[in-house]
Amino acid sequence: MEESHTMLNTPQRYQESGESNQWVPLSLTLVEYPKGDIIGKILALISLAPFGIGAGFIALILFRRDLHTITFFLGTCFSEALNYILKHLICEKRPLHREDVHVEYGMPSSHAQFVSFFATYIIYFVFIRLHHMNNNTIIENISKILIISSSMTVAVLVCISRVYLQYHTYSQVLWGIIVGFLFATLWFALTSLVFTPLFPQVVTWKISELLMIRDTTLIPNVMWFEYTNTRQEARARSRKLVTIKSQ
Repeated sequence: MEESHTMLNTPQRYQESGESNQWVPLSLTLVEYPKGDIIGKILALISLAPFGIGAGFIALILFRRDLHTITFFLGTCFSEALNYILKHLICEKRPLHREDVHVEYGMPSSHAQFVSFFATYIIYFVFIRLHHMNNNTIIENISKILIISSSMTVAVLVCISRVYLQYHTYSQVLWGIIVGFLFATLWFALTSLVFTPLFPQVVTWKISELLMIRDTTLIPNVMWFEYTNTRQEARARSRKLVTIKSQ
């Protein structure tokens, strides 16, 4: 494969030779990359980030059962529904036709919209909602920078992958970013101003008690809170165990 094939170029860059027209599906997925293209394979893996984020949401909801996390996840679901509607209203084709793509339309890019929504919401959450992550101000600032930079890096790489692998055009990715940003802004505003004040009432519902759903909005540092309480409970139980054994 020629060296120019590894660069972000026009959709015709893989149509110059018979070998470069061979597209290989990434195992266990329907993400294709050009045969022999290492960069393409790496970007194909990176483009799976939304699936990893979705799995992370499900794990957090199952093990933490926090209302804000549930609301965040619902926002991503509504964002995907909005993307589906927009695609079928605009009906703009993808740059390269593929038989295995479940939606033939590409405007706007669902991957770009997903990661844009996720990264934008994370930024709002860190600057507005997340306070006192750690007693050390330096560590807190470094943690915030790492959270934001990692989210932005993943978002940028996913967007690049969708163009490089010819699943979307530049404009489809750009509009996906714009729609994701706008919807994340709207959803975060709704969460902060409308949903969050209702959380104390929601956790009193029978279904919430049955599913052990909780509201941690007023706790500035949930990890530190859980750590200190778990440590105190472990020490109390340890002392009780020693007392029982000594009797």
